[in-house]
Amino acid sequence: MFYREAGDFKTSYAADNQTFPIKIDRRGYFVALAFAFCVVPFIINDYWANAIFLPFLIYSIAAIGLNILVGYCGQVSLGTGGFMAVGAYACYKLMTAMPEVNIFFHIIISGGITAFVCVLFGLPSLRIKGFYLAVATLAAQFFLVWLFNRVPWFYNYSASGQINAPERTVFGVPVTGPNTEAWATYLFCLVFLVLSALIARNLTRGMAGRKWMAIRDMDIAAEIIGVNPLKAKISAFAVSGFFVGISGALFFALYLGAVEVGEVFGINKSFLVLFMIIIGGLGSIFGSFAGAAFLVLLPVVLKVVGVDWLGWPTDIVAHLQLVIVGGLIIMFLILEPHGLAQLWRVAKQKLRLWPFPH
Repeated sequence: MFYREAGDFKTSYAADNQTFPIKIDRRGYFVALAFAFCVVPFIINDYWANAIFLPFLIYSIAAIGLNILVGYCGQVSLGTGGFMAVGAYACYKLMTAMPEVNIFFHIIISGGITAFVCVLFGLPSLRIKGFYLAVATLAAQFFLVWLFNRVPWFYNYSASGQINAPERTVFGVPVTGPNTEAWATYLFCLVFLVLSALIARNLTRGMAGRKWMAIRDMDIAAEIIGVNPLKAKISAFAVSGFFVGISGALFFALYLGAVEVGEVFGINKSFLVLFMIIIGGLGSIFGSFAGAAFLVLLPVVLKVVGVDWLGWPTDIVAHLQLVIVGGLIIMFLILEPHGLAQLWRVAKQKLRLWPFPH
């Protein structure tokens, strides 16, 4: 009975169109933000940061970017791993070429560079779509990995072919390098995630988002009513590339510290982020969070239950994870194409009507 709109009156268009129309949702959002910023940094340790929090924060940004392109604009992409590599290598080159500039700006610029590269590979979307566009972005994935492997300039002619993040500080606190604290890297990634989610949410419910959804639903009808397919598709690729590039830069600089492109940003990374938005929910910012949380927590839970509690071999647990993810993707595509986000919406709707049946 507590989850109601009763007494929550709207007196303006802005209030009527807000993201959280119910007061308890708004309060829960601010409580979650306060907990994330004010409580978690004091209790987090290296294990929780490296196993759960940092992957969740970074993959959420990547999932938001891919969801804008696939879920909102309907342009299939299988090149997310390659575009994350662009962000990582751009960040590395900026960090080594301009060490006096704050790493915050390096990551932002890396996102811009990735957006430009993503637009270049998104140009075929003006002529092709569906399976053919997926193959074009898959070609971008393999080409970018090959490029970063074969051109020594990208890894500063290192004999190992790896790139290593030099130590950088924010307000005197190291956020990259061997001397970082778990709370510092967590807060740095959290700031980027909150800003990315706010920007993405406002874009998707504004004019740009309506154009993307019109192209997704029926591009010919969208063009008839005045939507420019060129600008809509290219803007979707640019915004998606910006977020994916930021996630790639964070993944390299703050999470791993050292990267070999073929191992870290291969085709498996592209499929992983794609599975996140399929399970979480296409066309939903919350779905990006839900899918990232699910696929980050799943291996941890299976390891604790299967290996630590039940004593199963690690290879069986690893294969079981693949079976579970594949089965869930099939189940969601058939039974609930909008993923965990739709299940959450249905649950909230039921709660608003409870205890009445309909």
